[in-house]
Amino acid sequence: MSAGKKKKNLALVAGVAVVAALLGVASYTATKPEEPSVARAEKGSGDGASSAAPRAGVYPELEALARRDAKDALAQGKADAPVVMVEYADFKCGFCGKFARDTEPKLVKKYVDDGTLRIEWRNFPIFGEDSERAARGAWAAGKQGKFWQFHEAAYADGAKEKGFGDGRLKELAREAGVGDVGRFMDDAGSDAAKAAVKKDQDEGYKLGATSTPSFVINGQPIAGAQPDAVFEQAIEAAAAAGGKGGSGGGKGGKGGSGGGK
Repeated sequence: MSAGKKKKNLALVAGVAVVAALLGVASYTATKPEEPSVARAEKGSGDGASSAAPRAGVYPELEALARRDAKDALAQGKADAPVVMVEYADFKCGFCGKFARDTEPKLVKKYVDDGTLRIEWRNFPIFGEDSERAARGAWAAGKQGKFWQFHEAAYADGAKEKGFGDGRLKELAREAGVGDVGRFMDDAGSDAAKAAVKKDQDEGYKLGATSTPSFVINGQPIAGAQPDAVFEQAIEAAAAAGGKGGSGGGKGGKGGSGGGK
């Protein structure tokens, strides 16, 4: 390993060590939905409307987590968007489903569509084999350009209660419009799918994420399916810090997306 690469890795590890402690404290869990976000915890305020506005609690090293790969099928938005939200989530997670149904579509419409935001999904299955199967299925759907459609079907109201066995994965693939369901099932059971899911999972664990959903927005960690305002203000603050004044001045279109909804 080159000296430059070693230095970069050490810097990332240093940042992650701090964030791991923060996420460990601020994790949003099914048993404690009242847990605050990282931003809210750092301000010591219960006011969700202003918790994410300051850029305190931003770790520049964590911006390296954004892959910005224009061919990433598990991402949407311009590869060069000024703000990247990395999302660690599980298809068996009820709060992840709530975020996917209630908050994420608004963020897509307001920030992804105008070029401000890019969303990069990370499979972070923590609820056992059913979660693992769903994650591999999502990755397999992405191989045919249907990740976000699968994501929508898997997070529909009542979907997780039906489980993610092989038969159910086929149903979801058909709902998502996956063209070749046989190939989808082969891909979902492949070593490549397992490796891709493990890569994302390992990344989440290294950050100290202990529950889902967890997010990093331009280096700022946020834990949980927080109110819309928390995400909006974090995104706008990150855009402003990057010299782009919020959602109003974005570049048009989704170009460079790995797949839109």
